[in-house]
Amino acid sequence: MGWLDRIVSLKHAPEKSAGEMMAVAYEAAQNNDYETALSIWGPLAHQGVARAQNNVGACFSEGIGVERDPVLALKWLTLSADAGDPIGQRNLAAAYFKGEGVEPDPVRAAELYRAAAEAGDATAQDMLSWMLLEGEMIPGDVAEARRWAEAAAEQGIAPAMTRLGMIYHNALGVERDAALAARWWDKAAARGDADAQAMLGAAYHLGAGVPRDAVAALMWLLRARDGGSALAQPFVEPVKAGLVDAEIARAQQLASAPLAEPVS
Repeated sequence: MGWLDRIVSLKHAPEKSAGEMMAVAYEAAQNNDYETALSIWGPLAHQGVARAQNNVGACFSEGIGVERDPVLALKWLTLSADAGDPIGQRNLAAAYFKGEGVEPDPVRAAELYRAAAEAGDATAQDMLSWMLLEGEMIPGDVAEARRWAEAAAEQGIAPAMTRLGMIYHNALGVERDAALAARWWDKAAARGDADAQAMLGAAYHLGAGVPRDAVAALMWLLRARDGGSALAQPFVEPVKAGLVDAEIARAQQLASAPLAEPVS
């Protein structure tokens, strides 16, 4: 069945609310049937449904189910953001940050991330925290960066946990607390964040905030290296040098095992 047939069948189906139609579209999208999803989101977007506008914009932004078109993406994401949809605000912020369909504008991006963050969007909270901590793109302070990182971390965002570890490790606006840094890295590492795994491995190697444990150090460093973290490589060989072959084999075995379900 083509998309026109789908629209016709939807028109002749029992009348559904916008929420019910959105649920049908989400189910189709989860099954990678974006033709059906867009046949629902499109009319709803034209009717002013902000989340549908975001979804259409996101599809144009990523080229999902349609040809990639940053200009059309910007149009639909702007409508969604202006209507107050936090995901639309976050996705429009990304467009301004990357300069997709518009000139790069980190200040405008930060404004949109902040609006989405204040509405509770965890990804926006994480990105705003990162922008504030960088300090070169927008005015801000470490305290605000930490506050947004904490908000994102409470919602399970691993990079925000990693950033909190760095804040406490480097004493950025707080007293240095190696143990708290390691705890944040442990939380992020358990969720698969490669940089957190590298820093946790280094902490076990140095005994910084955790007891020295060379096998645990190598295990986390190997996971981090395999995950693409450049932070791991300088530590791998020094840690190996202090281990016997059986300990190295044990660390490699642990590193290849699936991660346990993280504890909240």
